[in-house]
Amino acid sequence: MKQRLSPNLRISSLSCSSSLSRQRKPSSLFHTTTNADIKAHFIAKLRTCTDLTSAASTHSNLVKSGLSDDTFTTNHLINCYLRLLRIDHARKLFDQMPQPNVVSWTSLMAGYVSHDQPIVALGFLNQMQATLVLPNEFTFATLINACSVLANLDIGRRVHALVQIMGFGSNLVVCSSLIDMYGKCNFVDEARLIFDSMCVRNVVSWTSMITTYAQNAQGHHALQLFREFNHSQLDKPNHFMLCSVISACSSLGKLGSGKVTHGVVIRRGHDANDVIATALVDMYAKCGCVRYSYQIFRRIRNPSVIPYTSMIVGAAKYGLGALSLQLFQEMVDRKIKPNDVTFVGVLHACSHSGLIDKGLELLNSMNVKYGVMPDAKHYTCIADMLGRVGRVEEAYQLAKSVKVECEGHALLWGTLLSASRLHGRVDIALEASKRLIESNQQVAGAYVTLSNTYALAGDWENAHNLRSEMKSSGVCKEPGSSWIEIKESTYLFHAGDISRCNQGNEILSLLRELEKRMKERGYVGGTTGLVFVDVEEEAKEEIVSLHSEKLALAFGLINTPKGVTIRIMKNLRMCKDCHETFKLISDIVERDFIVRDVNRFHHFKNGLCTCRDFW
Repeated sequence: MKQRLSPNLRISSLSCSSSLSRQRKPSSLFHTTTNADIKAHFIAKLRTCTDLTSAASTHSNLVKSGLSDDTFTTNHLINCYLRLLRIDHARKLFDQMPQPNVVSWTSLMAGYVSHDQPIVALGFLNQMQATLVLPNEFTFATLINACSVLANLDIGRRVHALVQIMGFGSNLVVCSSLIDMYGKCNFVDEARLIFDSMCVRNVVSWTSMITTYAQNAQGHHALQLFREFNHSQLDKPNHFMLCSVISACSSLGKLGSGKVTHGVVIRRGHDANDVIATALVDMYAKCGCVRYSYQIFRRIRNPSVIPYTSMIVGAAKYGLGALSLQLFQEMVDRKIKPNDVTFVGVLHACSHSGLIDKGLELLNSMNVKYGVMPDAKHYTCIADMLGRVGRVEEAYQLAKSVKVECEGHALLWGTLLSASRLHGRVDIALEASKRLIESNQQVAGAYVTLSNTYALAGDWENAHNLRSEMKSSGVCKEPGSSWIEIKESTYLFHAGDISRCNQGNEILSLLRELEKRMKERGYVGGTTGLVFVDVEEEAKEEIVSLHSEKLALAFGLINTPKGVTIRIMKNLRMCKDCHETFKLISDIVERDFIVRDVNRFHHFKNGLCTCRDFW
């Protein structure tokens, strides 16, 4: 019987044999090159090709050697061309294959998804099944990814059903893709059901679920899940997860959590990652720390259009119009092409800094100079810019002349409605409101703003009629709310409601004391132009004094040490009375206040605001 050698013994024997051979034969005769060696050499070259010329040359040599006909080699060629973004070459090779296997089909599907052709990728599923080639976990992950790109829930559910039928319902790769798909389709509960059903999870599945929460305005859940991930100590967060967590902090305005996450980024060695740096630029800007944002931006070695745009928008929201324009000019000088969001940022900066001529110049140069076609967002910035300085008629003519999609139409006319109310143009406010109500967009806001416009003009009858119409039709205005973060806990306040706060009496007492000190400086609270209901002056004053941001401010003053900056987030635009109040209180108590409302940031210090009363 032939003795079977162990692996170690084989190696030992071969070594001895090689030693004897070296003694008897010239080394040039000892090395023999096989077809397998040649093929391995060419495949290794295919993996490192960085341009079409080198790929085509390697492909040609494989053909000449007669080694390109098998499925394994063709799959490598297909992947090489897909990596070089030549899907036409990959498709030609695929069509010439006598028997493509599951790797061939999956690779081509993935190629079409990455080339923004998810419909084509999904169409391959039926063709693949017709050839009796069964999909594997990567095939399903690719198909689910195609559904994610399309955000098509119906097709996604059909693929999910096939996943279950074919026994991949518990597969780690497939489940992570399904979580992402349901998240992209805004079905967060379904994504969470899949996440909870997984017996085994890795950093990818955790990241998919955290990202789903962050992208669907559920930042609190994203942060909670990140805490659970850290407590599990099963894996380390990757840069994708950290980006999603930072994004959640941005949307919530949670500076404390953002700083903690920034610390994790540094400890894990991701601080040199440009994607994370861009997320941090955005987070600090949205939390009102534009100085930190700018410092991180300047550490990015070669910033692309994305970090530039984040910094431009952040500076614009903070009222730093000159900085936004400086950054815009810098990126143009560096031959970085601005995109449509970049222009929203610089036009927003012009609007909130009163730079009318510059804003109009930029609008006119967008398409001609930079190849970016203006859309509803850009026209809305211009209408807002003109309306703020009283050029309401020009803004009105602009709104009538441009053609935009339905959603953009509402945005544009909603902006014009606010401008016409501010400047008492009841005629324009009436038309803007009607257009919004007819389009079924911003209906509650349109009713309220038009009612307020009538009230400003002293037309209480029409104001009352509109309010009655709102009640009868069931239209409700979004209630004003503000929130403040203290020691990583968030406290929410609603206008006129302190019933859920155990410090309600202290808050009222402090507000009365501050109001008394403000009146000593000439403040007149609750003025007629700020409360649009027909009530006595004393009642108006009481209503205004209990706006949500004032309640949050008093709570912050009670619960934070002297000298600490108070940061408040608000879901609506800050009213004129509250703005004046915050300026005066910042001087009285010698504290800085930063308020992020729906439009911009206000930084109050020494009785002044960075917006220069222009917001």
